[in-house]
Amino acid sequence: MAIKDTLIEIRERNGLTQAEMAERLFVTRQAVSRWECGDTQPGIDALKLIAATFNVPIEKLLDMPLQAVCQSCGMPLADASLLGTEADGSPSEHHCKWCYANGDYLGECSMEDMVETCVENMAGPEAPFTEEEARAYMESLLPTLERWKGAAAD
Repeated sequence: MAIKDTLIEIRERNGLTQAEMAERLFVTRQAVSRWECGDTQPGIDALKLIAATFNVPIEKLLDMPLQAVCQSCGMPLADASLLGTEADGSPSEHHCKWCYANGDYLGECSMEDMVETCVENMAGPEAPFTEEEARAYMESLLPTLERWKGAAAD
């Protein structure tokens, strides 16, 4: 589903007019209208705010397929070789091998530490994301993951 259609769905599901949605997102009604018409798209900061305000996975806004991701770092778990292990040695269905082994998280870190680690791996000259884009994405994704739900970034 295109971003414009997702935004309409979110607005209608919440029973909001374009003006009411705009007020919640600190933008103009015209901005919401242009997004919904497909004339423009919200920037990364607006997408992050939409995801947080309406409790929508950022992947849905970006029209990315929802897939199994590590519940610590958000890395897609598309390949079994990436899975961590449970205490009994079986593969973890919910965590990658860099975050989880033997039924426990590897090392202590704050959500902010995890953001920094992920940004280092996602951004750079050869990477598809700028540092700002990677940081905004991770800051919106991590609070939705099992390890970080309810945790405040340091």
